[in-house]
Amino acid sequence: MAINAYKTLSITNLDATPILRANPWVHGGNSKQFAGTVEAVTGDSIGSTYRFFRVGSWMRPVSLTLFCDALTGGAADLGLYRAASDGGAVVSAALFASAQSIASANATGINARFEADDVANVEKRIWELLGLTADPNLEYDVALTLTAGLTASGTLALQGTFSW
Repeated sequence: MAINAYKTLSITNLDATPILRANPWVHGGNSKQFAGTVEAVTGDSIGSTYRFFRVGSWMRPVSLTLFCDALTGGAADLGLYRAASDGGAVVSAALFASAQSIASANATGINARFEADDVANVEKRIWELLGLTADPNLEYDVALTLTAGLTASGTLALQGTFSW
């Protein structure tokens, strides 16, 4: 066994001569909090969508925490849709989470940020997570899309932190 010392790219760059400043979206940048609630209704079927808040393609998702009442039988993907002014179409319905259960009440929250994503992508901005070669400077709605219908009504809430 060996004792090793590892550094992130940000620390390596800050230790360089001359110092290379880290990208603000991964080291010391701004962050913004988002939150939203929607009321889901008994009988909402597969494909129903719930849009919570709008974020920019230049932002890096830090955390996405999902809260819900007992919606009995429900499951949903968590991803991105284009804004209504840009046509409203799906961009990546399951970018963050895939078939996440919302059947049982969860008042402590489900950290959904990396449910469907690789932790190696922690430093990537939305446009990079989408596999784009450049930032399109678009805004997207963060939304749940049902993958299993609801048999009870209740509240869905989502909190997000994004950095840039």
